[in-house]
Amino acid sequence: MSLLYLHFESDERPGRVQKLARSGAHIIVAEPKWPGFWEIAKREKPVAVAVDFTHAPSHALETADYISKARETRETPLYLLRVPEDRLEMVQKRLPQAGIVTEAELAERLVQIEREAAARALEKKEAAATARRTAAAAKKAAKKGGVVPAKAPAKKTKAAAKPAAPERRKGAPAARKIAPKKKSKAARPPKQK
Repeated sequence: MSLLYLHFESDERPGRVQKLARSGAHIIVAEPKWPGFWEIAKREKPVAVAVDFTHAPSHALETADYISKARETRETPLYLLRVPEDRLEMVQKRLPQAGIVTEAELAERLVQIEREAAARALEKKEAAATARRTAAAAKKAAKKGGVVPAKAPAKKTKAAAKPAAPERRKGAPAARKIAPKKKSKAARPPKQK
């Protein structure tokens, strides 16, 4: 599980990254500069994206807006940190799906996302195990009942490629093969030069 954390390089950034890392998530740190953050988002496919508004809030808003509308990240949860009071209303109108959170709240949400992902993975694993058990039971039942389960057709050999001869009735004479008539030399047209 990874979180893409977009924050301009500053003295406070390492401490904030450490606070988020305590949640157990892998934190990918990048500056919200085009196209760097976008290439990372496409390549890493994080479970969530957090944009910090501490430095250059208008630039952070544009970055968050792009992430929320892009096809590749449209479904990714978006969290906004330290949104200034004077921009709060505009941010809420422009990004209604984004959560405005603190680092502690974001860390809690990351833990929750991790639990949900682990639960989904466990469900998939259990479903696969159930499917394997069902297939094994069906195969065993088929063998017990004398029914051979269908297999993929084997490659044809030369003997198998020939059509089978029709069955003869008892007492019936064997069918004679009739050879094709040979053309005589006289019946052939002369070769033209």
